[in-house]
Amino acid sequence: MEPPKMSPVVEPLSWMLGTWLSDPPGAGTFPTLQPFQYLEEVHISHVGQPVLNFSFNAFHPDTRKPMHRECGFIRLEPDTNKVAFVSAQNTGIVEVEEGEVNGQELRIASHSIARISFAKEPHVEQITRKFRLNSEGKLEQTVSMATTTQPMTQHLHITYKKVTP
Repeated sequence: MEPPKMSPVVEPLSWMLGTWLSDPPGAGTFPTLQPFQYLEEVHISHVGQPVLNFSFNAFHPDTRKPMHRECGFIRLEPDTNKVAFVSAQNTGIVEVEEGEVNGQELRIASHSIARISFAKEPHVEQITRKFRLNSEGKLEQTVSMATTTQPMTQHLHITYKKVTP
């Protein structure tokens, strides 16, 4: 069976498509956490609909035990550069982020965040993300967040190399 044709609506995000692996390990920090490193595998795909599907799967760099997981969808408002990023995480957070794609850079910020009733405190109140394709053809992601006890602070930075289109 032939792969589905990509919807022209998501063409401005086609640079994100593929399977990506962290190279080198990602770096995490936050005022309430010890600095840490992580490995991550990212799958961004389409099934012909005007939406991209994604999954982010992080692993401990030494033990390879699973860490953070999230999956969801990236939508574009047709005929604009406006993007919505909808994500469900294994931490019990569900978020909608919105922003814009400009060339090979996507900047989004939380529009709404929901959490399970027994989510660990302090609660995340705001998230921003920036994805960009760098001059070496690697995908970079920077995540910042604010919680009920901390102002907006960079939390994660990771660079990925593409392993499959």
